[in-house]
Amino acid sequence: MTSRASSSSSSGSSPGAGSASASAPTSRPAGRGPLRTMAARGRDEAHRVASPLELFFDLCFVVAIAQAGIQLVHAVAEGHAGEGILNYAMLFFAIWWAWMNFTWFASAYDNDDALYRVVTLVQIAGVLVLAAGVSRAAEDHDFLLVWLGYAIMRFAMIAQWLRVARSTEGAERTMALRYAGGVLLCQVGWLGLLVLPESARPWVFLVMAVAELCVPLFAEKDAKSSWHPHHISERYGLFTIIVLGETIAAATVAVKSGADENEALGELLPIAAGGLLIVFSAWWIYFVVPIHGHLRTNRQAFLWGYGHYLVFASAAAIGAGLEIAVEQAVGKAHISTLAASASVTLPTALYLLTVWLLHSRYFKVGIAQQAVLPTTALLVILCTFLGDWAVLAAGVVSALSVAVGVTLTARMVTREEARAA
Repeated sequence: MTSRASSSSSSGSSPGAGSASASAPTSRPAGRGPLRTMAARGRDEAHRVASPLELFFDLCFVVAIAQAGIQLVHAVAEGHAGEGILNYAMLFFAIWWAWMNFTWFASAYDNDDALYRVVTLVQIAGVLVLAAGVSRAAEDHDFLLVWLGYAIMRFAMIAQWLRVARSTEGAERTMALRYAGGVLLCQVGWLGLLVLPESARPWVFLVMAVAELCVPLFAEKDAKSSWHPHHISERYGLFTIIVLGETIAAATVAVKSGADENEALGELLPIAAGGLLIVFSAWWIYFVVPIHGHLRTNRQAFLWGYGHYLVFASAAAIGAGLEIAVEQAVGKAHISTLAASASVTLPTALYLLTVWLLHSRYFKVGIAQQAVLPTTALLVILCTFLGDWAVLAAGVVSALSVAVGVTLTARMVTREEARAA
């Protein structure tokens, strides 16, 4: 969900929405009563920032992310990495897509009236139901609670789009109805997770994930929702911070429990230090460029918005990987040191590559700057083979990449100032 970017993604606005809404957008929610028309907000609205309700919404989503991470830790630690990663990918998609739907919708149509707030709180209840069902889905392959929680969020989203349809006309109304109908059809399709054999569920996930991603493209082919570039980039940045914060919290708990139960502080300190360096570097790299100025076309917005599935999922997986490394170090995980190291280095490398592909490369000048993050990702992967020092080495490499990037940028600025003088 990059530092400062604008792209459209799902429900609130398609990741491919680059133009203004069909009807003239307003600069603020219309009316002052408890119920207001769901008029589009302006893309040039000044001082648009995340609301307290949006921040609360994000915080509640962290609960579901934490549960998905816990199940990934358990699966990998027990030697079932393939199954654990598949379950994690499926569950994280549901969490990420529901968050995206609300985020883009709120950017375009948040009128902050009483009904909007109530429907948003219903969506929060849905994510808590989904979080409660994560363990049953991962361990027993029972997706009933996950489907129910997702359905609560999605039907709330349908209600919001129907409000837009009632408040608008023309192409914008058609867009809102397409969103509502597309979301409804997809939710029916997800019933396949409940009624089809277990062997067919990965295929159900693949087909329905593609269908979900296509809904915004279909809905906004004739009219574009008026998401706000700075607001969207802030929302994605805030969610990235929350995910990285969850990573630090998970790693801290793992280190503490390992030290208390096994008195293996010497083995845990390198993991803790390396993990902190990785997370600090991940934060720095994500927020170093103002991406919102780059995302101007539908294609750019589409790639950026959907690409954040990998950004968020890999960032959260780093925390799970640190927990796995801790459990392996104290003898609680039934896997090799190489596998435990890979659980940290691989998601770290994926994070670095995805952030580079989504926006960092557009702000790099010259081969040297362009090569920093891809080279860092490769070196982080090679750190996997350093045994007990793999995590610490990966952290040092990540931190050095930040230092190299800062140095190269400073030199470029110095040369430009010299030329100007």
